[in-house]
Amino acid sequence: MDNRRLLFAVLLSLAVLILWQYLFPTKPPARVPPAPAASSETALPASPGTPAASPASAGATAQVAATPTAPTTPAVAGEREERVVLENERTRAELSNRGAQLVSFVLKQHKAADGKPLELVRARSGNFYPFGLVGRDLAPLPIDGALFAVESRDPEGVTFHYNGPQGSCRKSFRFDKDGLLTAEVTVPGRNDWSLAVGPGIRNPTAAELGSRYQSRSAVWELGSDLQTVDTRKGERRELPGAGLRFVGIEDSYYLAAVIPGRGLARAVLQPVLLETGAGGVATRFVPLPPKDQITKAQESLGREFLLLLRPEGDTLAVNSYWGAKEYDRLAALPYGLDKTVDFGTFGIVARPLLAGLHWIYHHVVRNYGWAIVLMTVLIKIVLLPLTHKSYVSMRRMQELNPKQQAIRDKYRGKMKDKQGRPNLEAQRKMNEEIMGLYKAEGVNPAGGCLPMLIQLPILFAFYRMLTAAVELRNAPWAFWIHDLSAADPIYILPIVMSLTQFLQQRMTPMAGDPAQRKMFMMMPFVMLFLFLPSPSGLVLYWLTNNVLTILQQGVYNHLKQRQAA
Repeated sequence: MDNRRLLFAVLLSLAVLILWQYLFPTKPPARVPPAPAASSETALPASPGTPAASPASAGATAQVAATPTAPTTPAVAGEREERVVLENERTRAELSNRGAQLVSFVLKQHKAADGKPLELVRARSGNFYPFGLVGRDLAPLPIDGALFAVESRDPEGVTFHYNGPQGSCRKSFRFDKDGLLTAEVTVPGRNDWSLAVGPGIRNPTAAELGSRYQSRSAVWELGSDLQTVDTRKGERRELPGAGLRFVGIEDSYYLAAVIPGRGLARAVLQPVLLETGAGGVATRFVPLPPKDQITKAQESLGREFLLLLRPEGDTLAVNSYWGAKEYDRLAALPYGLDKTVDFGTFGIVARPLLAGLHWIYHHVVRNYGWAIVLMTVLIKIVLLPLTHKSYVSMRRMQELNPKQQAIRDKYRGKMKDKQGRPNLEAQRKMNEEIMGLYKAEGVNPAGGCLPMLIQLPILFAFYRMLTAAVELRNAPWAFWIHDLSAADPIYILPIVMSLTQFLQQRMTPMAGDPAQRKMFMMMPFVMLFLFLPSPSGLVLYWLTNNVLTILQQGVYNHLKQRQAA
């Protein structure tokens, strides 16, 4: 098998790796206005004290069933609804004294699609919020609608307390030294409740929901085993509190993770359907029915995970990370959250590449687009000895191509017997003669492809790093490219990339039979198909690599012409 076939196999393998990510993930379910629900479904009722989206009778029944005996201790309650803000340099958390729930968590250094600081709490109407309490039936407890008294507060922490007809509860929240939000919840004498987190994280745009590069999933580490489950393939999971290092809800760039402190019996990941109203605001969270009971209308609803933390006794203490999946920051924390940044198989290579990209951004040019260009140039320089060796080998193979073709022509009529069956002996002799030619000329047929195989882990690791780097989200490059994590809105970048791929193929030494060369020339069109919906940062990297390869090939061709002259 000649060198050109090996090279074609390498490029085809790379295309398959990219094509695998394109073909196999299905598009996330689109959000549609609420459809009539089947009579068998059970919605999660609205939080008491807020407009209910489910039937009033169902909400009333759930509240009556969960209402505890009236307390005998002195009543403690707030006089009016108010919000308490906890703030540090990175984040701003807003807690309502109605149910002592987290109603807003803003990342100051990250922007939403509208240009405002990014909100991590999913928008909702008439539903409980993170750190609300729910019962065994997933219905919010009546105390979620009670007005808690603010027992104490300071710039970094607050304690809420309620004791009245809806029950008794104390909740304390505080930012720790690492910027994580700690929470301690006590419901005296009861453990038939769960602390809720979610459903989902932030408010993704329609484009993000439809992108194959944007994932939404649940993630946890039990012992040393990190696991994830996609919302589109979600099934209810129960995880034991013992040995659970963290559990959370994530998307490609952001994470809400809970680190157990004390008192956690188990964590439950409950998939829910999101019925949405105007503006995409969730009006109901419907527990996902079994597969054989999902209606046609429910199949098109958005899906998310609701995280439920169930206590061993009447007190539960947890720590929680709400923020971007910034690898350096997560790696500095002692919880293993850096594992949630998915660099793929070549993570050991991708991590130093990310560090290099950061260094270029902070010390050379404050633009991630140009940082990608410079990083690609550096990678090209580092790999230059390997690419040069590959080029020399390909040139020698091209020079031997007429002799190889003469050997094939010699055996062309002998490759099959009179019955049309393959003549294995003739094939063996032909291969031996070709290998003898390689040996006589001192050419290694794999010499051009082995250097490329060594380069592939670096190139693919850079590719995966660019898909996982939150730094590229909303990061502009130049001209019309305002977000390197989003596809080019007018497709100019992938089209130019495809043209450079075509030019590169025309300039590269061509060997093999005509059919093989024609297949090779189709690669630019395949790459165009793959890269049209790809993030601009990825396309920019590939385009830069193509331009550098064209320049390198041009130098080689010029040197060859001078030698021939």
